[in-house]
Amino acid sequence: MAKKKSINEKDIMSMYMKYVLEQDKKPHTVYLFSKENKINEQDFYKYFASFEVLEKYIFNAFFENTLHVLEKSEDYKSFDDRNKLLSFYFTFFENLTANRSYVMFSLEQNKHSLKGLQKLSKLKQSFTGYINTLDIEMLDIQLKQINQIQKKGLQESAWIQLLLTLRFWMDDSSPSFEKTDIFIEKSVNTSFDILQMTPLKSVIDLGKFLFKEKASTNS
Repeated sequence: MAKKKSINEKDIMSMYMKYVLEQDKKPHTVYLFSKENKINEQDFYKYFASFEVLEKYIFNAFFENTLHVLEKSEDYKSFDDRNKLLSFYFTFFENLTANRSYVMFSLEQNKHSLKGLQKLSKLKQSFTGYINTLDIEMLDIQLKQINQIQKKGLQESAWIQLLLTLRFWMDDSSPSFEKTDIFIEKSVNTSFDILQMTPLKSVIDLGKFLFKEKASTNS
């Protein structure tokens, strides 16, 4: 009997993504999935307790790959927080685009209710942790309780913004998803402008863009 190859968690994630895209369905059991890919079932459970856990790690891997790319960039290290977040968004969605078929398969049925989706829970944890590493300037209120509320609010609003961008990207049919790039730039700049209480020009600009998109979709 041929010896089954040794694998790591990245191998298993790649096998799973390949399987669901080629079969257009999830595997029925870990046993059958392992047999199909000629690996030991124990190797799967060494890294993941279930397919549901595996799916969480796949979406978090998109985040980790993004951060790995950014941390190698000397330019990124010199950016202010606004441009760091913009760089994160552009790089993250490049990663998603490279894996668009899997992302669409995994999220298409839930794209209108992404907020509570369990397969994105680990991504949320990592992303909100990343937001905490950015020294984003907020209103200077010298009350601990208010500052804690502001911090939590920033995390949640940043997460919702990422989900809105993800949904926009899923619906984007423009060449090279160029409209998603425009949406990213306008939405991130608007968020920073609101936090810093600057004029509402960016808010109006974003509103015009979204109105125009809605009108073109309905036409």
